[in-house]
Amino acid sequence: MKLLRFAGVVFIFILAFQFVNIHYYGGDILSLSSQDEFPVSIHGSTEPIRPLSGPERLNVSSSISAEVSEGERTGLGEDYVISSDANVSVQSHDAKDKETLDLLLETRSSMNGSDADIVNENNRNVEILESDDFVEDAKDKDALDSLLETRSSSSNGSYGDVVEDAEIVNENNRNVETLETRSDDNLSPEVKRVMNVSVSGVVSISEMMSLLHQSRTTHVSLKMKRPSAVDQELLYARTQIENSPKVENDPLLHGPLYWNLSMFKRSYELMESKLKVYVYREGKRPVFHKPVLKGIYASEGWFMRQLKASKTFVTKNPRKAHLFYLPFSSKMLEESLYVPGSHSDKNLVKFLKNYLDMISSKYHFWNKTGGSDHFLVACHDWAPSETRQYMANCIRALCNSDVSEGFVFGKDVALPETTILVPRRPLRALGGKPISQRHILAFFAGGMHGYLRPLLLQTWGGNRDPDMKIFSEIPKSKGKNKSYMEFMKSSKYCICPKGHEVNSPRVVEALFYECVPVIISDNFVPPFFEVINWESFAVFVLEKDIPDLKNILLSISEERYREMQMRVKMVQKHFLWHSKPERFDIFHMILHSIWYNRVFQT
Repeated sequence: MKLLRFAGVVFIFILAFQFVNIHYYGGDILSLSSQDEFPVSIHGSTEPIRPLSGPERLNVSSSISAEVSEGERTGLGEDYVISSDANVSVQSHDAKDKETLDLLLETRSSMNGSDADIVNENNRNVEILESDDFVEDAKDKDALDSLLETRSSSSNGSYGDVVEDAEIVNENNRNVETLETRSDDNLSPEVKRVMNVSVSGVVSISEMMSLLHQSRTTHVSLKMKRPSAVDQELLYARTQIENSPKVENDPLLHGPLYWNLSMFKRSYELMESKLKVYVYREGKRPVFHKPVLKGIYASEGWFMRQLKASKTFVTKNPRKAHLFYLPFSSKMLEESLYVPGSHSDKNLVKFLKNYLDMISSKYHFWNKTGGSDHFLVACHDWAPSETRQYMANCIRALCNSDVSEGFVFGKDVALPETTILVPRRPLRALGGKPISQRHILAFFAGGMHGYLRPLLLQTWGGNRDPDMKIFSEIPKSKGKNKSYMEFMKSSKYCICPKGHEVNSPRVVEALFYECVPVIISDNFVPPFFEVINWESFAVFVLEKDIPDLKNILLSISEERYREMQMRVKMVQKHFLWHSKPERFDIFHMILHSIWYNRVFQT
């Protein structure tokens, strides 16, 4: 009898445990680690992951796979990569040679705090990886010694030396290879119709808003037979936003900056009180869970780091999640897997397919909605191409937000491209000169990527016009030379032309230095455009109108310019990274755009 009672107690315990495991944790308790499910290294070859079966099978497979991270760490000193776009890299092909790696770590740990700060501020050409990564060709000690010597010798430079022309350095060193995957087949019928009707073939801001409103009535997400608690919360949020009380004035938000201040404010408040995000733990560094916090692609890294650290928005219970985050870095994906000179991202796409295969076989959340409640944040130029096929249903936050490259209104999000030079001090040098000291009409300096910038330089470069400071490189002269930053702080208008792609970090830099941005990039969807009225503080010039650029700027009255410049200062807070997120900052605005699109999909 005692044995039977004991067996009965054990049986009841197992039933209770399984109920809690499945109901509250999605079957994740005591499940196989992601290392067992998704083994070996990025560069190695493994057995393919077992595909799904049945009617919900996600046809995703690949011979490329990755190791799961050995645990998440937090803090600027541990859980991030400081990266530049130059080609001096510290990566691993030989994990067995630990001697040189130890030397690097010992050198780093022996630096005092001020020395470390100087290295962080001045090292623009070296990528720093943490101790769980490896050193490429670790046996070559001479190369490592040279690297350390370069870092040490750079510590004598001033902050001005670091900042001077830093954006140009980043632009000139960004990967200029292009992919062979462009196609008009990526465009929706609505976008094609607008582009065909438009005389210029360009979708204007007002037409973008029209397409956004159309998407709210035509978009159909995969719905469940019986609405869950999460679905009901989203429907409630949509009703609340659409019927938001009218807001005339707000001490923190300047009305003319927004298409509808009342809706934005109510939506933001609901996000703060309701939104829950589940972050997948699977995936190996450096592609997953290893945010890049420095350089022109830093937006994706800062967002990843701050979301993962959030106690307000992140939930460990996926059944309570309104959104599921795919925590990969498009920058590190390209650095880790792209074959130079191939002009192909097929192996990068396969890698992401393999990851989706793994999470969809381990969890049911992807197949439950077809991925429509999943999202990614990716700033690399190739992210649209890499995610177009197998992540098409996801909410994609993209820096390369190009209407002509398949940006989907009402689903995709325009991600700000931000240049971070010193991760420990993201707001250093913020602000600009007062209007009375802005004597330059227009300024641009940067690499000659794409067809548009050479045309801009040919038309307005050199000394053709003293009011137009347009350079490929800032000229040197006798005496004190102005830096890139000083030019932006001293100019009325900062020219933001497209390069190979529509996006440019200059758009946010102009706001950072309180300079009115002049965006010359046809079909570029500006960040947060679903709530922010960019035409209230920025100038949009068609690419074909470059010869008339000065006349367009001079036609803007002084009163109108002062109004735009004042609004630039007011909207600036939405584009600033803080070490700890603050209300209405760039982290919250990115998350809000994702939340907003999710709500209006229901």
